[in-house]
Amino acid sequence: MISADFTGSTQAAEPASAETAQLANSVGSFVAAATPGNTAYKIGPQDVIEIVVFKVPELTRAVQVADTGSINLPLVGEFPVAGKTAQQVERELTAKLGATFLKSPQVSVYVKEFNSQRVTIEGAVKRPGVLPLRGKYSLLQVCALAEGLDRDVASSQVMVFRNHNGQRIAAEFDMDAIRDGHAPDPAIEDGDVIVVPTSSGKVALNSFLRITPALASFRPSVW
Repeated sequence: MISADFTGSTQAAEPASAETAQLANSVGSFVAAATPGNTAYKIGPQDVIEIVVFKVPELTRAVQVADTGSINLPLVGEFPVAGKTAQQVERELTAKLGATFLKSPQVSVYVKEFNSQRVTIEGAVKRPGVLPLRGKYSLLQVCALAEGLDRDVASSQVMVFRNHNGQRIAAEFDMDAIRDGHAPDPAIEDGDVIVVPTSSGKVALNSFLRITPALASFRPSVW
């Protein structure tokens, strides 16, 4: 386990080589989650889903998912939807209605309100806090939701913490490499904590330039 505080310092309970190996393995698992088919939004409690049954207006409605993870529909009764994608719910409802009540029903399901999934972003971003995940988001996209990194103080190395199979895992990502297309942009999941540390050297340099305007013209054009 690797822990990092919100100022960017990292403490490891293992030797540096073991820490590096663990981070590398974690990056691999984070990136694997971004492969097609693994990132579809999973419906959860308090989400609102819209169900449209073609030519059956009495079954067409928007319903909120209960804390139990189920919805209640006419003819169907209590129906579990938590942990499923909209497409999975479509197929299951189609089969349920077609088996008993309707001939060749055409069912469409949409997530109307995303209320169940959250991500936390802390540190050197312009709008830190808890943000809703309204579908599939990558690390770059979540940082954009937080109005971007604070370029005056932010390090390009960003940590993502995740609970995976009952364990807390962490991975470090280079935002500059992701933007340049030299590294994959990992998918962010419900409950992830993103920490954007500050770069103390960058802070000190920018502070020096602010109090020494005469030297500002010598600021390098490339960092």
